[in-house]
Amino acid sequence: MQITISENNKLIENQHYTGNRSAKEIHEDGRKVGTFRTATVLVDGNQLIFRNCVFENNAGPGHLAGQAIALYLDGDDIVLENCVLKGNQDTLFLAPLPEKELIPGGFLGPKQHTPRTPRKFVFRNCRIEGGVDFIFGGAEALFEECEFYNTEPGYVFAPSTPQGQEKGFTALNCRFTCAPDVPDHSCYIARPWRIHAKVTIENCWLGRHIHPEGWNDWDKLEAHNTVEFIEINSTGPGSIQIQRPDYVQMKSC
Repeated sequence: MQITISENNKLIENQHYTGNRSAKEIHEDGRKVGTFRTATVLVDGNQLIFRNCVFENNAGPGHLAGQAIALYLDGDDIVLENCVLKGNQDTLFLAPLPEKELIPGGFLGPKQHTPRTPRKFVFRNCRIEGGVDFIFGGAEALFEECEFYNTEPGYVFAPSTPQGQEKGFTALNCRFTCAPDVPDHSCYIARPWRIHAKVTIENCWLGRHIHPEGWNDWDKLEAHNTVEFIEINSTGPGSIQIQRPDYVQMKSC
């Protein structure tokens, strides 16, 4: 059963939320659950701080369970501090949804027909676990001193930043790590769910699992001219720049 938090102006501490619904299951309405009905927790309240909380979807590895969201954020001024998010494919969704789905019914769920309201979120000292596209959506989100932990080969960020939005996902002083059994060079920092995707990573440590190319275009050649992927002062075994794609902006400061 999905937990929905719609309260405003509240500090929520020391909670552990656990679910196991996956996109491949059959919903009570006879259709597949789909991505956006899998969330363990949906938060659409405003001015909320979550501190020392755990959000988990333990449906299983992405290649078996498919999409399985642990936390779905769709409110204003939401901050997470010292929290842990556990999942595999699509662990964390940061609204808004894209304007249109690519497959009919692809956005089936509680926010399918709501306005695509711009959102901003902040994560401080959080650990986010997943495999494929495990942080995705159209929000402006700042991650400070966070750890992105790959549980399986895949992609960390899959943004759908709306065209014209100034920022997408920004990771400052973060660490990209992985489980011991994740192969070397089997993971990417980001790929574009939509072609105006924006991701900036700055002063981040990249582990052995990061592919030498670092970034992926999701076979969207048109995205080479529209994405804003920026990498600044990376360190660690995954930070070697020589094979980074031309559409990635490599900077130092």
